[in-house]
Amino acid sequence: MHGVMGKPPGAATDSNSFATSKVMLLMLVLMTGVAPISLYMLVPALPVLATTFGRDISVAQMTVSLYMVGIACSQLVMGPLSDKFGRRPVLLCGLGLMVAASAGCIFAETLPQLIAARFLQALGGATGMVVSRAIIRDLYSRDRISSMISLVIAVMMIAQMLSPLTGGLLETAFGWRAIFYLITAASLTVTVFIAFALPETRRDRSEAGGFRGDVGSLVKSRAFIGYVLCQVLASQIIFTFAGGGPYIVVTQMGRTSAEYGAWFATTGFAYLIGNLFCVRFAPRHSLEKLIWFGLALQLGGSLLNLVWSITGYNQAPSFLFGTQMIVMVANAFVMSNSAAGAISVRPDAAGTASGAMGFLQQGIGALVSQFGAYLGGHSTSTLPLTAAIFAISILCASTMIFIVPRRTVVVSEELIEQAEEEESGML
Repeated sequence: MHGVMGKPPGAATDSNSFATSKVMLLMLVLMTGVAPISLYMLVPALPVLATTFGRDISVAQMTVSLYMVGIACSQLVMGPLSDKFGRRPVLLCGLGLMVAASAGCIFAETLPQLIAARFLQALGGATGMVVSRAIIRDLYSRDRISSMISLVIAVMMIAQMLSPLTGGLLETAFGWRAIFYLITAASLTVTVFIAFALPETRRDRSEAGGFRGDVGSLVKSRAFIGYVLCQVLASQIIFTFAGGGPYIVVTQMGRTSAEYGAWFATTGFAYLIGNLFCVRFAPRHSLEKLIWFGLALQLGGSLLNLVWSITGYNQAPSFLFGTQMIVMVANAFVMSNSAAGAISVRPDAAGTASGAMGFLQQGIGALVSQFGAYLGGHSTSTLPLTAAIFAISILCASTMIFIVPRRTVVVSEELIEQAEEEESGML
């Protein structure tokens, strides 16, 4: 694989065939997507769950909300564990937990049992989300990480966008338990595939390694703090818009929920396109340049949406979502490249860095989505929501301006290794 770094035991190198690269990409996509796809697949069946168990829809919603809590908690724990014990064993244990919990969902007799099983399902499944970023850092150079993250996200999003449709069709044809039959079979297949095909990619730990040492060094790093804040704040734009969008389109604009779903899908498509562009441009530009490009486009798009709100044009979905698509394209550049920067500060602590970033993104996102819902549901225009998104865009850009240190000289790790080899040869 192009850009593979180091040579961990069994890992792919430049001499591997292209087929090996496709296998690694497939594994990264599967381990990253198994948790979010399982999340969205159940969403269409929530009304049926409430009716089946005779509970309020808000209780049934906990199968989704606590699932998101499980994703956040899992990343905080599994990342450091993968640094200590290795990517492969932690990943297999996590996916094994997901398989067992998914089977538990099938046989759940009460809604609390189903909610508990879903929480465990998220704890196990989210292991793939945090470990996949660490594996990418293990294998690829700093300036190749963002393109690989974007490529994995782009491929995964295609399946993720189809997961609600799949869940709805399964529930309609066979009942809600059929969804968990499919999730159990799919997670078991992924676990077996990874058990046979994935090598250990973790690098040797330094003597100062350890959870406390990793956290201490990361917290003291301005670069890590800046990149993480940039990535987390960029993701909050998505959560804010997703929280307030339904109320604006359905309540304020008087459109149907189906129409909102169609419009919201355009933002997901724009995010997909942004990741594909990032894959194309990342090998030729530094991640700092790509972050700055994304921040400029993100700030410009959010400012334009704010102007539409002030002038009254945003009372039509075409203006609101059309401009938000620009923001989402930019968002893809900012998120993937700032994530690459964060997990590159301490390569041997990539799991801890990835876990902390994922925990903050999901944890803060749960609160921010509620804030977005409040802005959308307690106002008569789009102005409060678009103003909040513009403010978050300014904060996001500020992290790169005031926190992340300037990189005056960018030297790839491959060139350093090559120089050392040449020097030893001359001696």
